[in-house]
Amino acid sequence: MRLVTIPRLKLHLKSCSFPNRVNRHNHIVTRKYSEVALFTRKSVHIRAFTMNMDMDSSNSWRGVPLTELYGSQSLWGAPEFPLVSPSYNHAVLYHVPSSGCVANDRPPKPQVGQDKWDSEHVRMPFSDQSLYPVEDSKGETHLKKRWDMIESALSKPIRNSQDLANAILSYNTKFKNTWKFRGLHKLFNEYLEEEESEYFFDVTLPEIAKLALALPKLVQAPIPLLRQHKNRSVSLSQQQISSLLANAFFCTFPRRNSTKRTSEYASYPFINFNTYRFYEATDSDANLEKLKCICHYFRRVVTKVPVGSVTFSRRSVPPRDCPSWPRSDRLIGSLPLHVEPHNTIEDASSLIQVDFANKYLGGGVLGHGCVQEEIRFVICPELMISMLFTEVLRPNEALMMIGCERYSKYTGYGHTFQFAGDFVDSTPRDSSGRRRCAVLAIDAAPYAAVTQEFKREAITRELNKAWVGVSFDTDLQSDRLQFPGVATGNWGCGAFGGTPHLKSLLQLMACAHARRPMAYFTFGDTQLRDDIANMYNLLSRYNVTVGQLYKYIVRFSQEKDVVFSRLHPYLEQLLKGGKEPSPNPGDDVMETSITETVPATVSAIESELSSKSPDLFSQDDMDQSLLEVTIQSEQSVQQTYTPTQHLTKTDAIKTEEKTPSHARISLFDAMTKMESGELPTASNTLLGNQRRNSLLNDGSPSVEHESETTSKHNKSISRKITDYFSKKPI
Repeated sequence: MRLVTIPRLKLHLKSCSFPNRVNRHNHIVTRKYSEVALFTRKSVHIRAFTMNMDMDSSNSWRGVPLTELYGSQSLWGAPEFPLVSPSYNHAVLYHVPSSGCVANDRPPKPQVGQDKWDSEHVRMPFSDQSLYPVEDSKGETHLKKRWDMIESALSKPIRNSQDLANAILSYNTKFKNTWKFRGLHKLFNEYLEEEESEYFFDVTLPEIAKLALALPKLVQAPIPLLRQHKNRSVSLSQQQISSLLANAFFCTFPRRNSTKRTSEYASYPFINFNTYRFYEATDSDANLEKLKCICHYFRRVVTKVPVGSVTFSRRSVPPRDCPSWPRSDRLIGSLPLHVEPHNTIEDASSLIQVDFANKYLGGGVLGHGCVQEEIRFVICPELMISMLFTEVLRPNEALMMIGCERYSKYTGYGHTFQFAGDFVDSTPRDSSGRRRCAVLAIDAAPYAAVTQEFKREAITRELNKAWVGVSFDTDLQSDRLQFPGVATGNWGCGAFGGTPHLKSLLQLMACAHARRPMAYFTFGDTQLRDDIANMYNLLSRYNVTVGQLYKYIVRFSQEKDVVFSRLHPYLEQLLKGGKEPSPNPGDDVMETSITETVPATVSAIESELSSKSPDLFSQDDMDQSLLEVTIQSEQSVQQTYTPTQHLTKTDAIKTEEKTPSHARISLFDAMTKMESGELPTASNTLLGNQRRNSLLNDGSPSVEHESETTSKHNKSISRKITDYFSKKPI
């Protein structure tokens, strides 16, 4: 272990133990095993960190322990996020007691309000102004309240997938020739055992229908849209979210089915489950596994009503207020960094967990997508409700979601994704009744070529995006570390074509400028772990600031052929050679123009994504060609995507072999164990368990490959085994 010397700082070494916190004398006390570095410098608190690089250690991680990122000696001792309080820019859809604290044994009461049918609020399916044209026996068209049609359809017995399809089409008649529900039919007629399907339609589905029809009672106040360029929050109870998602399951939200570019909700994600063909997919078992996660969620919430709440906060920072990156004097080495290959972001309890988002929240969760964001949304379905009211994110915007609960375990990644059983979330709640789980959605820009990613404007765009997110609820004027830390990884490095070595540095720079510690998960790539650790140590040793590193990276993009060059060796040579980057006339000019370079395939997808929601009397025809382009693009992405570009084929095979052949467990078995109390409450998988060397079976992405091993592995799994109803042993 090394200690980095910072000029004009007094360094004292003691062989004793101190808490990792600021004491009353404004000293930063740092515990490093048996050595403690105490830095004093008037009112400015700067600490130099060095990475743990002991290759003989049993630790699989590098850097500081995760406990250094909590801001406290205990896992949940970090400061809470601001509590829920209704205000002009925070709509709370449930009643908040005058004390501010909600009951923890029952769901909060709905906030009383009046429906608003306008462009600033979600158009609700039960609104008196939600009308639908219906043709009578004489061929004449009349307007009918759509909610009456929905109530009639969902109050009737639904015994099979065909009945379910007919019920949905009864109030979506314009899609009778386009919505075939092939995936839904395959799930219940082929993929599940007969007993499982019967249980779903006899027991679970009627309760989902009741939950959907309870929406007028559960959500009485209007839900504001989180529009672009506005800082605004929405808080909902988990019970309200479950009712809203039940309506999405039955495709009841008005004006949200269109795929036309000029539709009212063209700049919003899809929310009705079949608009993006979620019920149509038949070519991927992973899509059916996502459906199983959704079914499991509904089984949980209709069995026992959740009592908490969730807050969604959109943050928008004008480009002029974003950092001037060439001028940033924050030291890279002053930031605590933890790097490890074997855990996953969602396992990093108490830290802010980054969602590698699509700018349309949820990405392909209701389509064919099944990578980081989509998986997070199906194991924590309450995140999906953000798609109802969050407009497409701008380059200088981010969304923070506080309070979501996890309901499912999983294995695999992409085409290998599988539901793996019930997950009992033991995350404590804050005083507002929210799980202390913060998910930060930031969308990386897509790049068709490496040369585009290394352009100055692209680098600035990604830095601004990451900083807007990680600086949420921080004191921008303070030099102290801001807690809790951030858990992230290879952001934008899969389908979007990003480079892990660059993206890790950019996120490190954003966190350093925001003074928020960072944990980086490399998804099984130990080489990338060591590369990041070595580069961090180098930057610390030479006291490199964020501004200097920004100039170095820009210089690399200007002087080198980035396609055939490597960023880390270039930086190492530059620093050890003692060369300063040549002056650039634009270095002292703050970047205010934010642009995105989008490849043709992504443009096609976005064209389709930007065309949603019908007008009342529009023909509302689906743009089939665009949907096919989207589906083909997603299939191509999943066929070529790997969690990291650094895994060798041998490593990929070893990772794949860690997925058990019985991973597709029965949902019914999972629920039986859950209800009988046989399943243990999930405890934090990181605290006190940071020295593990094996991949977690719960939630570790599996790398896809075309080897014979994978083929044999897939064939060994029965396509009939599911996760919901089967009482038969697997």
